[in-house]
Amino acid sequence: MKLFAYLALAGLLASSMTAAFTPQSFTGTTSNTAGCVGRPTASELGMAQTIPEMTRAGTGWDSFCEVPEGTTIIPGGEAQRPFRRTVYTHDDWKKHRSQDRFIYYLQAILGSGVYDNLAREVLAVTAIATALVFYNGCAGGFTDLLGGKSPAVLPDLPKLTLPLAAFTITSPSLGLLLVFRTNTSYQRWDEARKNWGMNINHTRDLTRMANAYYDDRGVSPEQRADDLNHVALCTWAFVRAMKRHLSPEEEDEAAFREELYEKLSAQQAEMIIAAAHRPNRALQDLSFAIDDLPMHFMRKNEIHKAVTIFEDDLGSSERILTSPVPLFYTRHLARFLAIWLLLLPFGMYDSFKDTWNHIGLIPATVVIATMLFGIEEIGTQLEEPFTVLPMQAFCDKIYNWCMEIVSWSPGDNGRSLTPTKTEHAFFTSKANATPATQATPASFGKPAAPVVAAPPPFVAAPSAPAAPVEDAAVAAATAALGKDQSSAPAQASGGFSYLDNL
Repeated sequence: MKLFAYLALAGLLASSMTAAFTPQSFTGTTSNTAGCVGRPTASELGMAQTIPEMTRAGTGWDSFCEVPEGTTIIPGGEAQRPFRRTVYTHDDWKKHRSQDRFIYYLQAILGSGVYDNLAREVLAVTAIATALVFYNGCAGGFTDLLGGKSPAVLPDLPKLTLPLAAFTITSPSLGLLLVFRTNTSYQRWDEARKNWGMNINHTRDLTRMANAYYDDRGVSPEQRADDLNHVALCTWAFVRAMKRHLSPEEEDEAAFREELYEKLSAQQAEMIIAAAHRPNRALQDLSFAIDDLPMHFMRKNEIHKAVTIFEDDLGSSERILTSPVPLFYTRHLARFLAIWLLLLPFGMYDSFKDTWNHIGLIPATVVIATMLFGIEEIGTQLEEPFTVLPMQAFCDKIYNWCMEIVSWSPGDNGRSLTPTKTEHAFFTSKANATPATQATPASFGKPAAPVVAAPPPFVAAPSAPAAPVEDAAVAAATAALGKDQSSAPAQASGGFSYLDNL
């Protein structure tokens, strides 16, 4: 009778552990209350977002958000990664450093996606611990429910234990492997995030320089707006193509095509989509758009530096995507950790002799296995960072910011512009410059005045050739600086002056 009671209790413990760690217990429920006991509601935390709203906004998953009817709390496996694309705001940071965060985190533990992924591993270790408690009770005797000592049911079988010292000696090595794994994975995530941070910074910088350096003399306001708008769209097209390049095809291909046809011309969208390497094609379009702007080549070179940085960010991201942490390292760690945890109940069995039939071994094994498997799982989830980074949110912000920057124009803040200085006239586009006059605030956006040759500032020798019209600006700048007039014949004959080196 005592044996039957002991068997019933062992079966109850095993079934409860199985129910607690099956994937169905984590994948959610169709109710706000079922499977979400103790979880603070959105109203209690000052939050009104639901899962579909956050998915559309690209702000990711928050374990404390209210779950709407008919939806799951968190999907399992790969399907949960889009819910981790978090973009924090000030309100999110307030909740993140809340004094009650530990209570909230513990209440939401059964909804954790990390623990969901560990269900089978933890269940296996728990099953071994439960079987060990039952087997050693049968082989070495057990205590019944009334506290009486019962003899061994199978006295001929040995008790199964291992010395705890074996785990004490090997635990530092396991800890080092886990630390290196998580640190390396975080460094990969951090580098990927910095690459997108550089993209964000230099897209704004590129459009700002294009807007400021644009020489609009002789260019209509409509043409200026069209040129700058094209630069902004090409800038966005690159980051959007990079996002698609780093994302799974089944997740992003349809949305990528739709956005390109919506924002770009049909021909440009088709050329990018048909390219073997889409980000490279988008960068080439951006280079063409920059070269087409009316400005001095030195200013174009400054803008092209941002394009080079885009290429560097793309190459760094491709390296992260295509080169995982060495596989022999991750596989050895996974084997080491699995074997270590599967044998751990044998080493800890005698440590729980003061509990009823060593029953404390089972919950202790569950907690230890969950925590250590969780560390390895975090490293694995961070190793490929692009499907957990909010890249779509980055692309949308880049589009909005670039389009806003190119919508601004010189003088629209009410401050009058300073006319171009004579000594700076060389840096303007010769094709659109007005040599005999200087640009004034009123002349921006208006057609250039006809070129009228200025009278020579000195009497030239009869044999000296006349100065070409396009070099009048250089001659005027030289005269204004009070330089020796003898340099004028050299300019007229097509020679170079020190201004050409500025």
